[in-house]
Amino acid sequence: MTFSIAGVCRQTGQFGTAISSSSICVASRCPFIAPGRGAVLSQNVTNPELGQLGVRWLEEGFDAESVLARLLEHEPHPEWRQLQVLDAEGRSAVHSGAETLGIHATRQGRDCVAGGNMLADEAVIDAMVVAFESHDGELAERLLAAMDAGLAAGGEMGPVFSAGLKVTDRASWPVVDLRVDWHIAPLTELRMVWAHYLPQRDAYVLRAVRPDDSPSYGVPGDER
Repeated sequence: MTFSIAGVCRQTGQFGTAISSSSICVASRCPFIAPGRGAVLSQNVTNPELGQLGVRWLEEGFDAESVLARLLEHEPHPEWRQLQVLDAEGRSAVHSGAETLGIHATRQGRDCVAGGNMLADEAVIDAMVVAFESHDGELAERLLAAMDAGLAAGGEMGPVFSAGLKVTDRASWPVVDLRVDWHIAPLTELRMVWAHYLPQRDAYVLRAVRPDDSPSYGVPGDER
């Protein structure tokens, strides 16, 4: 009950994921990123442990195909799982088990991988990869453009209610980690949150590494 994409920006070294679903809080269960190493999307009948294991193996230097093989060997119910893995070199690996729900598809693109289930049409995933590959600029913008294209191509067979956007940079934590957990138009809402967050993103990183040189919050009580 999900469509999603993971991508890497070769210029910045950023990795990111974007996802949307008819299920509540989808971004709490499905996307996992190892900064500088890659990303894993664990979906369909979701087992978040696979995402945790996948990023651990990416951090240990395994490539996408090796990580996927290890995940499928570890998972006792692989037929229920849909997985996409993207590694540090932009290589990808995909799996859709025999019990993947409804119309489903995965596509491996240039520096990206996308997949979904309970789709209106397999072309949803094709549209996402094309949009990602044809857009420039911020990785987050490219991921959101892919999600917009997927939704325009039909998205899920039914309405979606949750969405998430996660991007890692040089920091050890996600510099973008935005979620819409329950909304009638979650991707529209996610874009609004991103538009408000982007002007503040770098300041939050600076506050972590150089608190003595960081800007004020601009709220009552902050006297700096």
